[in-house]
Amino acid sequence: MEAYPIPTIRLPKSNGGLLLDVGCSWGRWSIAAAQKGYRVIGIDPSLGAVMAARRVAHQLGVDVDVVVGDARFLPFLSNLFDDVFSYSVIQHFSRSDAALAVGEVGRVLKPDGISVIQMPTQYGIRCLQHQIKRGFRDGIGFDVRYWSIPDLKRLFSSKIGLTAFSVDCYFGIGLQYSDIKLMPIWLQVIVAMSELVRYLSLIFRPLVWLADSVYVRSVKRP
Repeated sequence: MEAYPIPTIRLPKSNGGLLLDVGCSWGRWSIAAAQKGYRVIGIDPSLGAVMAARRVAHQLGVDVDVVVGDARFLPFLSNLFDDVFSYSVIQHFSRSDAALAVGEVGRVLKPDGISVIQMPTQYGIRCLQHQIKRGFRDGIGFDVRYWSIPDLKRLFSSKIGLTAFSVDCYFGIGLQYSDIKLMPIWLQVIVAMSELVRYLSLIFRPLVWLADSVYVRSVKRP
């Protein structure tokens, strides 16, 4: 590729707020947050991914710290981070491991700190298609687990605090408009359609329930 696909992270600009990127992989979301003014620490269980994140951040001239660690047992002090972000990570956890990870997010956030975590839903078109293919059984291993909006609200509200939802994308999981130039034409059309319905969801809120992927935004209780 001629350039790294750095996405547009849906967080406000920051003046040095400390952000944790859970499951940072090679660092594209960490870099996106750093470019918005956050001081970023990325964590990932893969040493190779963390080393790649360091190389990419250095090549792009961005300051990002990275740590090898487990989202279920975060190696950080309580009440440390202003914000926590995670994309395409906790969706692969078992229900019990997801509860552990979300609880850890709540622990390391400062009071009134904000977490923004992407999760798949049960009722999106592509999510339903995948669930039908595997007979609606729950995932095993690295499979994606599909969540209902009420179940997500119960989990995040109990572990962190006040929780609300916004649409990430439709017709798939992980479709980013910022990546559109790297996609074939047919996929560009799907991403454009997803963006259109996402904007409509800002007006007609029930459309959130039909998204394939949502952002779960939670504010830690003081």
